[in-house]
Amino acid sequence: MSTVKETVEVDVPVHTAYNQWTQFEEFPRFMEGVEEVRQVDDRHNHWTTKIGGTRREFDTEIVDQLADERITWRTTSGDTQQKGTVRFERLDDTHTRVELVMDIEPSGAVEKVADVLGTIDRRVKGDMKRFKEYVEERGSESGAWRGRIRPGDAGPSL
Repeated sequence: MSTVKETVEVDVPVHTAYNQWTQFEEFPRFMEGVEEVRQVDDRHNHWTTKIGGTRREFDTEIVDQLADERITWRTTSGDTQQKGTVRFERLDDTHTRVELVMDIEPSGAVEKVADVLGTIDRRVKGDMKRFKEYVEERGSESGAWRGRIRPGDAGPSL
């Protein structure tokens, strides 16, 4: 399993950065290779990606979510196994540090080669840069989900 870590500082308040990240269906606007994210419910998403000509579909589950602080997820189906956390740190009233840490188990020859060559690291770095540009250009979030999901919960609490 490979660990990828990337941090960006965005010129928006912490609540704006966090709120925008909760809009999973907008991820294709800034994540390379992500064709679609369909939010099934507050806790589950279905992803369609196309990387290196290979289309993959998988499901993720949010296992921990605390407004303005963090979102942690894991895959629950599909060939690629991953888990990760995105953290939001208020730097001041108008600046936020966003840190993404992902553990990825590449599947298939193409993904394993991409991992060895550092392609996955570069893709995540580009995704974070594009998130920064996306949220800063908007100036405000396109939506928000402020619920709380705790590890082991049967469902979100508001």
